[in-house]
Amino acid sequence: MFKLSFLFLFVLSVSCQTGNLKVAADLPNTLKEVSGTEVIKGSNLIWMLNDGGNKSHLYGLNEKGKIIKEVKIQAKNHDWEDLTADAKGNVYIGDFGNNANKRENLFILKINKNSLKSNEKVQIERISFRFENQYKYPPKKKKMHFDCEAFFHFNDSLYLFTKSRVKGDFGKTNMYKLPAKPGNHVAQLVDSFSTCNESKCWITSADISNDGKKMVLLTPKSAWVFTNFESDNFFKGDITEFSFDYISQKEGVCFKDNNTLLITDEKTHGQGGNLYKFKITKP
Repeated sequence: MFKLSFLFLFVLSVSCQTGNLKVAADLPNTLKEVSGTEVIKGSNLIWMLNDGGNKSHLYGLNEKGKIIKEVKIQAKNHDWEDLTADAKGNVYIGDFGNNANKRENLFILKINKNSLKSNEKVQIERISFRFENQYKYPPKKKKMHFDCEAFFHFNDSLYLFTKSRVKGDFGKTNMYKLPAKPGNHVAQLVDSFSTCNESKCWITSADISNDGKKMVLLTPKSAWVFTNFESDNFFKGDITEFSFDYISQKEGVCFKDNNTLLITDEKTHGQGGNLYKFKITKP
């Protein structure tokens, strides 16, 4: 009885909207496996990166999708999955892609804001971490909740959102918190959230608005927006699911402003490979 009541209350607490993805630009082939997107303070470019197996480069693009700046990073791209920045304009790269849940070398790379102007390979500061509740590498199939493709910086901390590899529980994400400073850290489990059980509902990117009042989680089929939360209790406020008009391999999201998201998807089977604008205002 308790479980049924909880489910009923949860459904009531989530409102649903449908919106249209507006193609802002066709991304160049250099970014056909784009996996992170961010707007950075002090820069008028949109910054992106590719995931594992690609060059260790950051790309700064204009809104027409043209690469204006290319920054070479002095670090291997094991499996770069997301991109974020702090209020000062320093950049963080999430090298924590972990499809098989067996990686023990999880990193976040911090890049000084001034390095974005460099024409040489730029040095990084390394934030190493492990998940506090992972004890086996890999764990059993029913516990494969340690892949990660989403994070953001907020109030001197980094918040990570895992991507479930458990069949029938693909929409579950665990939120972890760790200090945004170099060293070896244990990512502390803070909370959990579930979207749906299908793979089109797993979490592929995240961001928080500049004023800290809106948080978004990206899935291939929708953007989940969280508002009216206190402190970092992101899942305890109001929740709105904004469904897209089509599903694709969406991998990157960031706030352009408080009511507009920038979203990118990988180019697969001749589809996608675009930068989109998406309004999250309710009608």
